[in-house]
Amino acid sequence: MENLNPRLAIYPGTFDPVTKGHVSLIKRGLGIFDHIVFAIARSSPKKTLFSLDERVQMAREVFADEDRIIVEPFHGLLIDYARRRGAGAILRGLRAVSDFEYEFQMALMNRKLDRGVQTAFLMTDFKWMYLSSTIVKEVASHGGNIKGLVPEAVVSRLYAKYATPPSLEEET
Repeated sequence: MENLNPRLAIYPGTFDPVTKGHVSLIKRGLGIFDHIVFAIARSSPKKTLFSLDERVQMAREVFADEDRIIVEPFHGLLIDYARRRGAGAILRGLRAVSDFEYEFQMALMNRKLDRGVQTAFLMTDFKWMYLSSTIVKEVASHGGNIKGLVPEAVVSRLYAKYATPPSLEEET
């Protein structure tokens, strides 16, 4: 078994795009882990709106002021990537019971593949329970107001992808 650092976690995802829910979760994770790798998946069953390079660039801008967060792309099996990075944990967020079944299966498979890498679940802050990248993209595609739902580094890029002008309505 490799030397894994239990204070280093991988927070994996497609992050297409990164939302305020993702930011909240990773910042809370820093209360548990010394460093977190914000690992952006190259491939996914999901069709992404942003390229891998775009997703990495946006995340690096979002976390530029936090030296304990490392942003990088990855490919292949998550557990293999965690081992290569020497991470002792995988950090995952749970919004609702519907997330739990999928995340539980993934955690058990990762544990089967490597018992040395733990999975840590954090409940999403109640303020972001409804939020997902998919919902944000849907709202943006119709010109709805996404300010306050995604970091500033994402807002204009998202509207530009859909060539939709942002709504002038105030955020609530």
